Amino acid sequence: MRRSSFIKTVLASASGLTIPFTLLAKRLSGQKTDKGFFVAAGKDRFDKSLSIFEGDTFYCKVSTKDTDGSMYVLESTRDKKGGPPLHIHYDQDEWWYVMQGEFLIKVGDQVYNAKPGDSVFGPRMVPHAFAKTNDGDAKIMIVFQPAGKMEENFKAISEGVTKSMTEQQRAEFRKAHGFEVVGPALTYLKQ
Repeated sequence: MRRSSFIKTVLASASGLTIPFTLLAKRLSGQKTDKGFFVAAGKDRFDKSLSIFEGDTFYCKVSTKDTDGSMYVLESTRDKKGGPPLHIHYDQDEWWYVMQGEFLIKVGDQVYNAKPGDSVFGPRMVPHAFAKTNDGDAKIMIVFQPAGKMEENFKAISEGVTKSMTEQQRAEFRKAHGFEVVGPALTYLKQ
């Protein structure tokens, strides 16, 4: 009798423990949307675009929250030439789709001259950079998979968090968000 009572007590306790874990799992994944949504051209998913660099506006199209961290999609509208320095993402693949204008996109040792309709894939841990090369406006769609902390990173930069940081503090900030700079921005012939 003692053994059967012990087994019943253990089983009852174990089933009681699964309830908090089930609730925790539901709460953690509860951010993921279970409905479709529409984001109009030139608009942001949350009606609050981000300004990351002078002349660059980011429009969130699919948020990290929408996908429970599996993907982040943004549109970058640029009026100035140039782009970010050569960098690597520890855990994110990155994909670029040129919508308007022209971009040089470097992935590893390859440099691509991408025009509207072209796309380029950059695997995680491979150095990459891109630069707008045309006069006038340009638009590029960027996808991070999985999302990692890129959306959080862009929001913080847009809010001015990194403005008063030293270069060493910026490097640590980038590492905390899953990437690091490994070289200079792309250079290109000005047209």
